[in-house]
Amino acid sequence: MQPESSPNNDLIYGLNDRPKPLPAVLAALQHVLASFVGIITPPLIIGSALGLTVYLPYLISMALMVSGVGTFIQARRPFGIGAGMICLQGTSFAFLGAILSAGFLVKQRGGNPEDILAMIFGVCFFGALVQIVLSRFIGQLRRVITPLVTGIVITLIGISLINVGITDLGGGFKAPDFGEPINLGLGAFVLLVIILLNRSNTPWVRLSAIIIGLAAGSLAAWFCGKLEPHIITDLPIISVPIPFKFGFNFDWTAFLPVALIYLISTLETVGDLTANCMLSRQPITGPSYIARLKSGVLGDGVSCMIAATFSAFPNTTFAQNNGVIQLTGVASRYVGLYIGPLLFMLGLFPMIGALLEQIPKPVLGGATLVMFGSVAAAGVRILSQARLDRRSMLIIATSFGVGLGIAAQPTLLSHLPKMVQTLFDSAITSGGITAIVMCMLLPEHKDTAPADQTEAKIDALEH
Repeated sequence: MQPESSPNNDLIYGLNDRPKPLPAVLAALQHVLASFVGIITPPLIIGSALGLTVYLPYLISMALMVSGVGTFIQARRPFGIGAGMICLQGTSFAFLGAILSAGFLVKQRGGNPEDILAMIFGVCFFGALVQIVLSRFIGQLRRVITPLVTGIVITLIGISLINVGITDLGGGFKAPDFGEPINLGLGAFVLLVIILLNRSNTPWVRLSAIIIGLAAGSLAAWFCGKLEPHIITDLPIISVPIPFKFGFNFDWTAFLPVALIYLISTLETVGDLTANCMLSRQPITGPSYIARLKSGVLGDGVSCMIAATFSAFPNTTFAQNNGVIQLTGVASRYVGLYIGPLLFMLGLFPMIGALLEQIPKPVLGGATLVMFGSVAAAGVRILSQARLDRRSMLIIATSFGVGLGIAAQPTLLSHLPKMVQTLFDSAITSGGITAIVMCMLLPEHKDTAPADQTEAKIDALEH
C-alpha cells in the first residue's frame, strides 16, 4: 500500500498503511531504542532496592519479552483487545513506589527474595483486573476524562520525562562526571543530528533520524573515550519464560496502593492514546474514539496480567512512542507487529540487551530529550482542542501548579501516610487527580458545554 498523502498531512505512513519490511524494521528499531532503557530501568531500581540482584537478568529479560507481547497485542488487536495502533508497552515507573512498599512489607516480615517477588506479582495480577474492568466504562467516564484532563496529563508526562532526558544528557543520575563538557557536547551533538535529519524532505532520512543520531553519538563517544564496548560473559544464553516462577501470594495491605496506581495508569493510558490518535490523524471525539480507548485500556490491563504471570512488573502504554511517531512520521500500526518480536528477541537473548545498554547516557539523553519534548508538545496540542474559558484555565493552572510543585519539592508529603505519598509523589498522579477532581467539582457553564452532533452520538453509544 502507498503511504498516505493529503494536504497538511506530514505522515509518511498512516495508521493502516503497510510499509515494506525494511522501512518498517527501521521504524520499529527506533521505537525499541527509544524505550529500551525505560523498560529495563524499573526492574533495575526494584531489584537493587529489595536485594533481588541475583534475579535481575531474568527480571530484565521478562520485562522486555512481555513488553513485546503486549505491543504486538495492541497493534494486532486480537479478539478486540488492543487499540490497533503503535502502543508500545513498557514497564511503568508509576508503580515503583507501591511495588517497593509491598516488597519492604514482605521483607520486614522476614520473607526471602522469592517471597517478595511472589507477593509483588500476586497483587499486580489482581490489580490488573482493576484496569480491565475500568476499560468497560471509559465511555461513561468521558465527561471526566476530557481533552482538557488528558491534555494536562500528557503535558505533565512529557515534562516529567524531560527531566529523565536532561539527566541522561548530563551523564546520568548521580554520575561522578555529571555535567562535564564532554557529556554536554555529546548530548548536544546527537540532538543537533536528529533535528537536522528530521527537517529533511526525504522520508528515508526522517525515518532513520533517531537511529543515525544514536549511531553517530555512540561513534563520537567511542572516539572520545566515553564508550568502551565489552562482552558480558556471566549472562545466560537464553531466558525461558516460566509462569509464576516465584510462586503466588496476596495481601490487602500491599494490594490497595497498587490498585490505586492502576486507576492512575488508566488515566495515563487514555492521555497517551489520545495523543497517539492525534498524531495518527484519528478522531479524538465520537464513537470510534471511545471504542479505541476501551480496547486500548483493555489491552493495557491484559498486558499487565501477562506481565504478572511471567515475572514482569506492570506495563503501560509508553509516551515515548508518540515522540517517535511525531519525529518519523510513521504511524502505521503494522510497525507494531515488528516492534513486538524485536522486544521479545531482546528478552530471549539477554546479551543483545546488555550490548544496547552500553550506549552512553549522554547519547541517549540527546535523543530522548527531543522526543520527550515532543510528548509535552502533543499534550499542549490536545489542550488546544478544549475550550479554554475561565474554568478551563483555572483547572490547567491549578493542576500544573500542584503537579509540578510536588515534583519540585518531593519531601513536601513526607509527613503524610505512605499511601498518600505513593499516590501523589509524582507530577503525573498529583496533577492528573487534581484535574479530575476540579472538572467534577467546577460546573461547566451551559454556554460552553458542547452540544453538537458528535456529543449526541457519544450519548447514544453510552446508552
